[in-house]
Amino acid sequence: QVTLVESGGGSVQAGGSLRLSCTSSGYRHGSNCMAWFRQALGKEREAVATIHTGRGSTRYTDSVKGRFTISQDVAENTVYLQMSSLKPEDTAMYYCAARSPWARDYKFWGQGTQVTVSS
Repeated sequence: QVTLVESGGGSVQAGGSLRLSCTSSGYRHGSNCMAWFRQALGKEREAVATIHTGRGSTRYTDSVKGRFTISQDVAENTVYLQMSSLKPEDTAMYYCAARSPWARDYKFWGQGTQVTVSS
């Protein structure tokens, strides 16, 4: 059984930082795609950052470029999202997800961790 467990969310003032963690079990990172998504109240879910665990290549949505960094610890089966210079508009539930490189959709999802940024 594959599980993804996020942690690290919380409340922070604008300009602050948080680091989210996503630890997977029953799922070998190998060469896969891991991603962080977020969904704010009343808005659609959006992909924030992705990482190809084999190549280490990363991609970011424009609104977080230069502020967020996705990384991985292969030995710990963990993917991180370092968030800096947080803004109130970053407030959302953040989800970790995983898929095979050839799959179109993310198959495995975590339960989410809330990030709240106050002005």
